[in-house]
This record gives sequence, C-alpha cells and structure tokens, in this order.
Amino acid sequence: MATLGLIGSGNIGGTLARLAVDAGLDVVLSNSRGPQTLSGLVDELGPRARAATPAQAAADGDWVVVTIPLSAVGTVPQEPLVGKTVIDTGNYFAPRDGTIPELETRELTDSELLQRHLAEAHVVKAFNNINYQHLRALPRPVDATDRTSLPIASDDPDAKKQAVELLSLLGYDSVDMGPLSESWRSQVGTPAFCVPYSVTKDDRYRNQPAAPATAAEIRAALASAQR
Repeated sequence: MATLGLIGSGNIGGTLARLAVDAGLDVVLSNSRGPQTLSGLVDELGPRARAATPAQAAADGDWVVVTIPLSAVGTVPQEPLVGKTVIDTGNYFAPRDGTIPELETRELTDSELLQRHLAEAHVVKAFNNINYQHLRALPRPVDATDRTSLPIASDDPDAKKQAVELLSLLGYDSVDMGPLSESWRSQVGTPAFCVPYSVTKDDRYRNQPAAPATAAEIRAALASAQR
C-alpha cells in the first residue's frame, strides 16, 4: 500500500491526511513539536495513520508533503528525501516568515527555495492555492463531471506525473503551470489563489461554501496572473 508522508500537520496537512486515508493510502504524520502532539489526529484518522518524526515521515512516504512556514524550510530533512517527489504547499508571507531576500527580489519562487534546499529531491508545487475547508469538500471520483482542477509546477517531468497520480487519488485533476519558476502564478494575491474554489468567486472565499473549478477556469486564472 502506498504511503503519504507529511512534514507539517496543520490545516492543509491534516486535510491531506484525511483525503489520503479516504483514498486508502497509509499516512505518516509529523510536525515540529513531536509525534505525541498528533495523537488526537491519529486517533481520528484510524489505523492507516501514525505519527513520527519529520525524518521518519520523509523516509516512509512514497510521496512527501512539506506543508510548513517558509521560515522553517531549512529544517526539512534532506537525506531521506533523495530521489523522492516532494509536494510543496507553501506560500511566502513575510509578516509570518520574515523577509527572505531571494523572494522579495523575485530571484526565486518559494518552491525554488525549497528545491535549492532539497537539491537531490524533486519538488512539485501543489495544494497551495486552495482553502483547506474547500480542499476537504471538493474531491470527486475520476469520472465526475464536476471534478475540480488544481495547478501544479515542477522542474521534473517524472515528479509531475507522480504528483498528478497523487492528486487524482485524492480526488482532483491537475493543471500544469510549468516549471517551479512559474509557480508564483498560483500564489497569494493571484486570480488562481483560493477565489476559484468558492461559490462567490471573490475575496470572500474563506466564509463561503466550496464550488468546483474546471481546468479551463484554472488555466485562465493562471494566464491572467501578474507580478
């Protein structure tokens, strides 16, 4: 049975863990505070889930999700992730993360920053542009007419294929937005960020019910993004 490893188990990480268990995957959860702090979530998720250290989650995952503040990127274990597909859900937010010069000058995207740290892994940007409550609400079967699309970016074609497989297992289609250098198109403040997945299709998304977003809608939103 395939395993999803999670480095970070907050709103997005916990939601992805729930979707993974629903899809029949095993889940290894971790955070910066220790496995014992995840006992409630593990109990809720049931026998397919267990808590571990970030290094153990990295080692055991067939896919590994990094869902932590950008300021903590340097703590992500490197050796267990060599050769693996790593899903990055992060969004740079200077008031929380501190000022990161390479991101302020747009020399790098935040996913390129993680890729630089994990030089021998294959980073894919995904799940960063959807509110966690909408992420929980919108999974659909492969043949559903109202299946939602999420954007992905990576410099590695095989990692993209693995990410597409994971997204599909969790109930989503994928839209390829290119290499990691283009991943800014789905970040905070862009048309593709959270708005497409709410019924109102505007900045009130946090308090609105979820609504499906087609691949065409997401492609249009990505294409209209400006820096």
